[in-house]
Amino acid sequence: MTTQTMETAQDTRTIQLADGDGWLTVCDRSLLTPGRGVAALLPDGRQVALFVDRAGRAYAIDNRDPFTGAYVLSRGLVGSAGGRPFVASPLLKQRFDLATGACLDDDDVTVPVFPVRTD
Repeated sequence: MTTQTMETAQDTRTIQLADGDGWLTVCDRSLLTPGRGVAALLPDGRQVALFVDRAGRAYAIDNRDPFTGAYVLSRGLVGSAGGRPFVASPLLKQRFDLATGACLDDDDVTVPVFPVRTD
């Protein structure tokens, strides 16, 4: 591939989160690697953990681990259980469904999810 072809092949899309009546651009899609999370600070001070799966679907959940209070979910291990994508907290290993925020290990616990799109 030539340098010009490689530049054209780069992903120029952005990850956007629902923000009131519109969409807030959070980061370039090229910053996300399947299986790894990225943390982003929102204008209102909240932290969000962004993920993309191997099929290219993007997910956004709150970055705060509800069991410890630490902002670490973006550093968790990504996997799937029964076809449901999840992130396991790097601290106590509880798993959170990336689509719903439900804790797969404790039915009483959830984390907020954010509507996300790739534009």
